[in-house]
Amino acid sequence: MLVCPLDYRYGRKEMKSVFSKENKTDKLLKVEAALARAHAELGNIPKEAAEIITENSTTEIVDWQEVERVEKEETKHDIMALVKVLGKYCGEAEKYIHLGATSNDIIDTGMALQLKEAMHILEEDLRELNSTLSERAKEHKDTVMIGRTHGQHAIPMTFGLKMAVYAYEIQRHMERLEEAKNRVLVGKMSGAVGTGAAFGEDAEDIQELVMEDLGLKVDRATGQIVGRDRYAELISLAANISASLEKFSTEVRNLQRPEIMEAAESFETEKQVGSSTMAHKKNPILAENICGLAKTLRGFVVPTYQNNVLWHERDLTNSSSERITVAHVLVLLDDILCKSEKLFRNLEVFPENMEKNIQMSNGLVMAEPVMIHLTEKGMSRQEAHELIREVSMESRAEEEPLMDKLLEKEEVMEVTTEKELKRVFDPEQYLGRAEEIVDEIVD
Repeated sequence: MLVCPLDYRYGRKEMKSVFSKENKTDKLLKVEAALARAHAELGNIPKEAAEIITENSTTEIVDWQEVERVEKEETKHDIMALVKVLGKYCGEAEKYIHLGATSNDIIDTGMALQLKEAMHILEEDLRELNSTLSERAKEHKDTVMIGRTHGQHAIPMTFGLKMAVYAYEIQRHMERLEEAKNRVLVGKMSGAVGTGAAFGEDAEDIQELVMEDLGLKVDRATGQIVGRDRYAELISLAANISASLEKFSTEVRNLQRPEIMEAAESFETEKQVGSSTMAHKKNPILAENICGLAKTLRGFVVPTYQNNVLWHERDLTNSSSERITVAHVLVLLDDILCKSEKLFRNLEVFPENMEKNIQMSNGLVMAEPVMIHLTEKGMSRQEAHELIREVSMESRAEEEPLMDKLLEKEEVMEVTTEKELKRVFDPEQYLGRAEEIVDEIVD
């Protein structure tokens, strides 16, 4: 019986496979094998034993279902079940498996290997989304639209600039993910409370050798487990990225309102259904899906921080929680990153509606450039602001163009001309560095 929607509705195969039972078992076996090789290199166990352990530490030999059966029916302990099943295939070398280690030496180091794979997928996702947003920014770097603040018309900008702002935000997330690797992709091989006592004089060397073998950093000071502040950093970053994706998608949903209709999610007109009763509907369901899953993802942040608060060197309250939180967060993030790339790659843009929405303001959106123009002509900034404010209120109340109202004002015509005002009222003449910013961010 399927209960979790990740099993049948959300998430991509690539990321879900990272957190599959088979892949988890594979990573735990890799750690056990690396530990055996480290012991062999230091002369603690025969090299032949390490080779036998390594040869059998594969999911082709050690089946995760058999491990689960042994845990359930015999050991009631997941790592001891793994060790027991592996040992069955290793003959005399069995006695050297897991030598000196505690369970979380294996579990946390194995998780680091899973996170390494997951972070690689997220890197690719972010790179693809950045590329798509950059392409849309270039495509529309001179497509003029109205900027909005407080939900109201502000001043002109370009749709390309909006996309460049989003691309730059994704680029920052790419930097954050890269920086997080040093703190997240770490393992430990230091025993029950972090002293390494069971490894004797070779404790430091064994830990170094295992992590070098596996391509991980060393957590140099731990209790029984890797510090959960590391997991908190990764999950917090995932939440941060999800908030950006929700913001981008919310903008699409707003721009798709019929009374705005400046951009819209693609719709398969020939077969897609918008509503079971309102046959005319074209709903932004992909954008809404991204928003809904992003909110769900961020719900896992609180338990992640709580998992860092454990008794003494470790208790088990984090274990059951992490089996849910880590996989769900990263599967959901991968899912909405890919959906966001699709959303913006196929986004429909309507420049004609952008122009229409600018014109509907009767020139009010050009109040700022008019004020700047009047100050350049010698009027004080405060005087110009108050004058434009009063005339703008008149224009709005009487539903007449702002320029027509300005032409009636002596104090305006004393310092400028109708020809100059017409140029000032051209939205394309008031885009500042919009195009340059797009070029900088895309480059």
